[in-house]
Amino acid sequence: MPTIAIVYHSGYGHTQRMAQAVADGAAGQLIAIDADGNLPEGGWEQLKAADAIIFGSPTYMGTVSWQFKKFADASSKPWFSQEWKDKLAAGFTNSAGMNGDKQGTLTTMFTLAMQHGMLWVSQGLMPANTKAAQRNDVNYLVSYSGAIAQSPSDGGAGDMAVGDLETARLFGKRVADVAAKMRA
Repeated sequence: MPTIAIVYHSGYGHTQRMAQAVADGAAGQLIAIDADGNLPEGGWEQLKAADAIIFGSPTYMGTVSWQFKKFADASSKPWFSQEWKDKLAAGFTNSAGMNGDKQGTLTTMFTLAMQHGMLWVSQGLMPANTKAAQRNDVNYLVSYSGAIAQSPSDGGAGDMAVGDLETARLFGKRVADVAAKMRA
C-alpha cells in the first residue's frame, strides 16, 4: 500500500476539515503546518518517505497562505537533493468565495510540484454542471486540477458543504489509487 502524506496549513479549521476528508480517502498521514509556518517534528522525514504528497492551503488573496509559502520556500533543501523527484503530487484549497481565485492557489502548488520534478494528479471527477445539479453534489464547484471547497465567511468548519467534503475524499482516493498503480 502506498504512503500518502497530506501537508497543509489551515487558518480557521476549514482547510483542516478538508485535509481530513482527503486523508480519509487516501488512507494518508496528515502533516499540519503550524501558525508559524513550520512542520511538526519528523514532518520532513514523513514527506521524504511518502510515495505521494498532497498539498493543502486556504486561498488568501488569490494564493496560498504565508505559512504554506514559508513551507514551500523551506522545501528548497529537499529540492536540492531531489528527494521528491518522481513522487506523485496533488493539491486542494478552500476559500469563502465560490470562485475566490482558488485556481491561483492550485497553480502555486502545481508550480512547486513541477520544480521538485513531481508528477501531478488531477481531480479526475466529472463536473456537476447540469440544471439538476445541487450545491451538495460532488465537484459542484467544477475543478479539474485539484479539489476545491467553498465555506461561508461567517460559518465555522462544521458549516462546510457535504459535497465539497465528499469531493475531497474522492480526490484523496484518486491519488491513492494512482499511487498504487505506480507501485505495481
